Amino acid sequence: MQVSNSESTPRSSESTPRRDSNKIYFLIVVILALLGTNGYLFFKDKKANDRIVTLTDERSRMETEIDRIEADLDKANTANVKLSAEMKEDQDIARQKINELREQLSKGKLTMGQLAKAQKEIKELKYFVSKYTSDIGELQKKNQALTVERDSLRTTIANVSQQASRLEEQNTELNRKVKVAAALKAGAVNISAFKVKNSGKESEVSRAGAAKKLRISFTVADNSIAEKGMHEVFIRVIDPTGNLIVADNSSLFTADGDDLQYTYKTSIEFDNTVGKVFTVDWTNPSSFQKGTYTAILYCDGYTMGSGTVGLK
Repeated sequence: MQVSNSESTPRSSESTPRRDSNKIYFLIVVILALLGTNGYLFFKDKKANDRIVTLTDERSRMETEIDRIEADLDKANTANVKLSAEMKEDQDIARQKINELREQLSKGKLTMGQLAKAQKEIKELKYFVSKYTSDIGELQKKNQALTVERDSLRTTIANVSQQASRLEEQNTELNRKVKVAAALKAGAVNISAFKVKNSGKESEVSRAGAAKKLRISFTVADNSIAEKGMHEVFIRVIDPTGNLIVADNSSLFTADGDDLQYTYKTSIEFDNTVGKVFTVDWTNPSSFQKGTYTAILYCDGYTMGSGTVGLK
């Protein structure tokens, strides 16, 4: 029994160091695991912080890009051009998209997906504004070309208008000259005074007391451009005191550009026969006075001729 006890004591001493070694190994493993976990967490936090920094920087960059895009849009709108309805609608859509992007970027957190979507929208918006600005430039060029063309047309129209005015003046003057040339002109104008007996017999007199009417005889000068046919002849008789003997207050006509009163009017048939004599008798409603009577003839709006007769 003693021998057996003496042999068991060394075995117990051997197992004790072995258990201590296991504990040490376990502690080492735990320490290493803790160190690994801390390292993982450290690098994870660092990566997360780097990501936050990256997101913040990207958001600032995109906000700056949006500011630049909006400035380009405002600059394009300063052009003095009239936008079409489609261009106005496109501009409103662009500004709405700018506001939406600003609202998205103003949020505190953005996921990588949201950030990528915003980047894509900014890229599309940038392309649109670039094209919009290019369209505005083309529109300006067209407007400038149209302005030049319009000014050229205005100059041409002004020149044509001036030429038309000159031609109209020349035509008016030509028509006036033709009208003057076509007006009948008297050749010789002879005036005689006549008395009329109760029997109707007429005889020429030279005394005012016996005279009852004037006989005006005249020829018409050759005129190949005058209209053949009936022409009205207006006669103004001026008495020795210089007063016009008027038929009535409504007896008006136009000659030489003036409205005049006449004493008597009649019509003659013109056929351009050379030397043909026309005779007009005018009976004085009052008594004749001593002195000279003047008869002025008008036809086709112009003075035709005149003649006088002296009564004793």
